[in-house]
Amino acid sequence: MGAKCHRDGMQLFAIIHTGIARARMAALLQNQFLIMSSPEKIVIASRESQLALWQANFIRSRLNELYPQTDITILGMTTRGDQILDVSLSKIGGKGLFIKELELALEDGRADIAVHSMKDVPMIVPPGFRLAAITEREDPHDAFVSNDFASLEELPAGSVVGTSSLRRESQLRARFPHLQVHPLRGNVQTRLRKLDEGEYSAIILAAAGLKRLELAYRISMLLPSELSLPAVGQGALGIECRDNDPDMVEWMRPLHHATTAYCVEAERAMSRMLGGSCQVPLGGFAEIFEDVLTLRGFVATPDGSKIIADKLCGKPESGERVGEQLAQNLKAHGAEEILASLA
Repeated sequence: MGAKCHRDGMQLFAIIHTGIARARMAALLQNQFLIMSSPEKIVIASRESQLALWQANFIRSRLNELYPQTDITILGMTTRGDQILDVSLSKIGGKGLFIKELELALEDGRADIAVHSMKDVPMIVPPGFRLAAITEREDPHDAFVSNDFASLEELPAGSVVGTSSLRRESQLRARFPHLQVHPLRGNVQTRLRKLDEGEYSAIILAAAGLKRLELAYRISMLLPSELSLPAVGQGALGIECRDNDPDMVEWMRPLHHATTAYCVEAERAMSRMLGGSCQVPLGGFAEIFEDVLTLRGFVATPDGSKIIADKLCGKPESGERVGEQLAQNLKAHGAEEILASLA
């Protein structure tokens, strides 16, 4: 009996050892393939705001680790969304204004990839382009920023809160009708300066941007998703490339984060079915826990007088179907009428 157990144990050890060796060999070969097939150069198109350049440099550093022999540069660009700062995005065409010039650089060959905040990427990627990777999500929550108050609840009646988003505005108006909500445009530094100059009692920003710029100390409170449901894709970065460049898609694959992608794809599927844009006060946020994806979403009137909200669960790999079904549920519960009134 002892000898047999010993033989069985040795066989099991050999199997495990062989499996580990094969896995290590596969990883080594994959790594070697990436190095051997790495491109001579990669040009990254990026907006020129401090946050956008941080994001582009973050992707460049990741690519430098993967492809040390590749010359990787950043092509900084100013977009129409950066130039028009005196009008809310919902009135000038939405967040697609932030990426059109970057896509033109991809199209004419000046750039190979473009790095975007996923919350800025239109729900339908134009023909000729594709998302090659969605990176791991940073903190997806909204952040309450104020020099004088610790939370929204502390703001006295009539306080002015600044935000660039109809999504945030509708939720603020619904829950805090005694507050005034005013538009707030510009990059992160400009918005903080306006707060510091006293134009607002508080402002609402994406926590991810503040943390990436090492400005987390400015956050007075992270808003729980029950209070301010995040934007679709908030906190995640997307890498876009030409659809006819399969090599580039393959080179970006190591940067793809499957868990984040499942969540963002579910959120985007919901938003796409609802015609989501800057003109629609809409939020969507998915989380995965113990292999269950839970997607929450809402559609609201801009003044927050009517909010249709719901949630749905499913398998992570079925995230897009979960998003589409949740959109249908929201429409059935009254979102259809809200969307029609905003058309």
